[in-house]
Amino acid sequence: MPAPAWMNRRNLVLATIAAMLTLGLAWGFREPAARVDASEVRRAPLRASFEEEGRTRVKDRYEFSAPIAGQLERVRLEPGDRVARGERLFSVAPSFAAPLDPREQARAAAMLARAEASLQSARTQMQAAQARSELAASEVERLRPLSKSGHVPAATLDRAVADARAAEALLRSARFSIDVARHERDLARAVLDVRGPNPSLAPIVVDSPLDATVLTRLRQSEGPVQAGAPILTLGDPDSLEVVVDVLSPDAVRLQPGMAVELDRWGGGETLAARVRLVEPSAFTKVSALGVEEQRVWVVVDFAGDPAERRALGDGYRVLARFLLWQDEDVLQAPAAALFRDGQGWAAFVVDAHRARLRRVEIGRRSGLAVEIRGGLQPGERVLLHPSRELRDGGRISLRDE
Repeated sequence: MPAPAWMNRRNLVLATIAAMLTLGLAWGFREPAARVDASEVRRAPLRASFEEEGRTRVKDRYEFSAPIAGQLERVRLEPGDRVARGERLFSVAPSFAAPLDPREQARAAAMLARAEASLQSARTQMQAAQARSELAASEVERLRPLSKSGHVPAATLDRAVADARAAEALLRSARFSIDVARHERDLARAVLDVRGPNPSLAPIVVDSPLDATVLTRLRQSEGPVQAGAPILTLGDPDSLEVVVDVLSPDAVRLQPGMAVELDRWGGGETLAARVRLVEPSAFTKVSALGVEEQRVWVVVDFAGDPAERRALGDGYRVLARFLLWQDEDVLQAPAAALFRDGQGWAAFVVDAHRARLRRVEIGRRSGLAVEIRGGLQPGERVLLHPSRELRDGGRISLRDE
């Protein structure tokens, strides 16, 4: 006998309720969607660089010491004072000293001859520096009209201008070397005058051999002084350079002429500079964590307008950013989106509310971005810092939605 219609309806209702309960329990106990952040793959400028702290220093600095033992008069000059060539720095009244014996007298005469030879060598170097400076200046004048007409890239003209400035700085340094060599010759003569066959007790006045600025004063008060005791240090604050100690693995990637940006020096602008010298010898330095590191000194020359760095002085701290490579149009993704997948690299791409695993070919790396050479397209979104539990096809929920 067939079942009543109300019983069939009741069974259908019960079955429907049971199915809904089953679906509800399955929905409630399913694995929740992972909350993730995402970023877009895009084309933008990219550059590879690294940063190190450095300090400025005057290229040509000269330390003046007492030429003889005697009584030093009070030094009137203050740090920061400008002195002209031939201006009096200090004087030393010689104490009585026995004349030089024949051997010492011959040695003093040899020192005088050596000073004379150094002066001649400095004059020859100045002539060579002047020739290089004139050649560099003529090269700039030749390239300037070609650059305006578009026949020569602007970068070529910039390098020529930087070379001209460097040649001018070397010429100025060579001229300073002549003045210092002449000064050393005069001091060698003074030793023979004081302790030679006919000694003189007149005070020896030390004059400035060049136009410069007093950088440091090591002795001020009047009193006895020994021969060779440092008194003053002179230099030209406008002829600044920057010295930076970098890790030896970074030093091998640097070459003279590479671009450098100087930042965090106290001014509002980033200063342009270029690598001039990577020293061939490394030294050992203990880091703040107690780890021994092999580091190399790198010398950097300023490349911009000297007026931009007018406030900088000797020994000031700067942050040097060495530009190893740069391009204005590079397909890139955040470095936080990439992870190792076997021998290669991979990333998770957002596909609706699912994460799709995508193998990626990468190129150059910057601090926060990586060049993408294959596997991703502009406009796609990739997950940042994906967890180890996330799998291909896994459910995701974006935090910015």
